[in-house]
Amino acid sequence: MLDLKLQNYIDWDVKSVFKLPDRNNYAYRVVLRYQDGTQQIQQKSGFQTKKEAENARKRTMGELSNGTYVVNNQVKVQEFLEYWLEYDIRQRVGSYNTYSTYSQIVKKHIIPYLGRKRLTELNRGDVQRLYKNRTDFSVHIARQVKTVLNVSLRYAVINKLIAFNPAEGIHLPKAVESGSYHTRNIDTQKTLTMEQMQVLLEASKGTPIHMQVLFNVLMGLRRQEINGLKYSDVDYINRTLSVERQLGKELDRNPNTIVHEPMTKRELPLKSSSSKRVLPIPDYVFEAILEERKRYERNRSRRKSRFFDSDYICCSKEGKPRSKDFHWRHYKKLLRDAGLPDIRWHDLRSTYCTLLLKSDFNPKAVSKLMGHAKELITVDVYGDNQNLIPEEIPELVSYMKDVMPKKKNGHGLREHVLDTLIEIEEYLPRRRRNM
Repeated sequence: MLDLKLQNYIDWDVKSVFKLPDRNNYAYRVVLRYQDGTQQIQQKSGFQTKKEAENARKRTMGELSNGTYVVNNQVKVQEFLEYWLEYDIRQRVGSYNTYSTYSQIVKKHIIPYLGRKRLTELNRGDVQRLYKNRTDFSVHIARQVKTVLNVSLRYAVINKLIAFNPAEGIHLPKAVESGSYHTRNIDTQKTLTMEQMQVLLEASKGTPIHMQVLFNVLMGLRRQEINGLKYSDVDYINRTLSVERQLGKELDRNPNTIVHEPMTKRELPLKSSSSKRVLPIPDYVFEAILEERKRYERNRSRRKSRFFDSDYICCSKEGKPRSKDFHWRHYKKLLRDAGLPDIRWHDLRSTYCTLLLKSDFNPKAVSKLMGHAKELITVDVYGDNQNLIPEEIPELVSYMKDVMPKKKNGHGLREHVLDTLIEIEEYLPRRRRNM
């Protein structure tokens, strides 16, 4: 296994050039000394003339002096990338999904093309050919390959496995349009109109994913955030919802752990600190939560001995939480039966965000609502660049007066509650309330 400690020498010496016995070439030796008193000797050989060896010796001394000398010069790209995934990315990323994405890009799209090459021999031409090959396969994959390769090679430079990053400054082929970090323009064919949202909400009634649809399309929550919602997260007085957790597969930080039955419904921290937020609940969603709570209580009383009472809003009849892919088959059937465009589940969240931006909502407020770490992400990822609202715009007038939580008895929403909702109440039928 790759040992980065070899780079941590505290002293060095480069011996004089000498002629190898029984060979017609020259060599010199590098002596590296470590804190524990041990030393490592490396022989540099194969030089045809003494002058060639002397020049190489001087270069080595310069690298040792400025800290760019590479001790592990036999490391293959595959060995390095596998180490980087397990001992850097695994330790730093927040979720299994992120780690899995990095791992798939490395194992399917980088190692098959560069894996056998020595890391120190990797050059800009190799990187350009990889980018060309992967762009011909998929522009989306090529962009991910570019990101992963740059991040990994910067790690290699920091840990003195290579002297410089050969991917630095290398761009994808000219056929690929360049864009800013985190930039993606929304394809309006993959989002819903207000009228289509109405159809979806009505059609979802009576399906096992009705609440998940409401939380996605009317509040913009991520699917794993939705599955992690509990009734205890609801403030029934102020009608607000606290996003506190997500459900998903836990990433074991120990790369050597063998997991036979991975837990896919673990309570995990949110994607980022900005993902923790308090949102106002539209009246339509609030009433649905109350109805769902009644069903929860009925199921708990009927199944006392086998009910999994963990307070999840989106759960089975036995109270068990939903997995992240539970919605899939129900959602696709729902779209087909309702005659709606075949868009991804995540496109509902994009629809919600884009409608806010195009309805003159402050990008900064929308960013907080979506739980994004930076305002740039909301604007660039979800916004139509021709219709973006400048930062200087004043705070926006209410976009959903009929469904905003009402102030009661002089008590309004807490100041930190995000005041952004989509006005769709006029499109929706009024729920009949049992008095």
